[in-house]
Amino acid sequence: MSIGVKTRSRIDFNAIGDAARGRLTELVSRWLPEGRLIGREWVCRNPRRADRHPGSFKVNVATGRWADFATGDRGGDAISLAAYLFGLSQVDAAKRVATMLGLSR
Repeated sequence: MSIGVKTRSRIDFNAIGDAARGRLTELVSRWLPEGRLIGREWVCRNPRRADRHPGSFKVNVATGRWADFATGDRGGDAISLAAYLFGLSQVDAAKRVATMLGLSR
């Protein structure tokens, strides 16, 4: 059994989210490579829309909260960010994040 996936049908979202929060700068630099860290926020363009200027899309790398201030899209952790960026369900996003972090077998 792994830390992220308890059984085939149950996913430990809290464990995955906690692990991801500790490595969020690494994750966002991979997912949003055109961004940059300003204080505790990863500031970038939103790749899901025709965003010309960085700044309206931010991820707080300490808390995991993210938002596109131009559209109102927002979430509270790396799992919801992955789901949003890659068009995944929360379950599939959690599985992918767990795999990226080496939490699943």
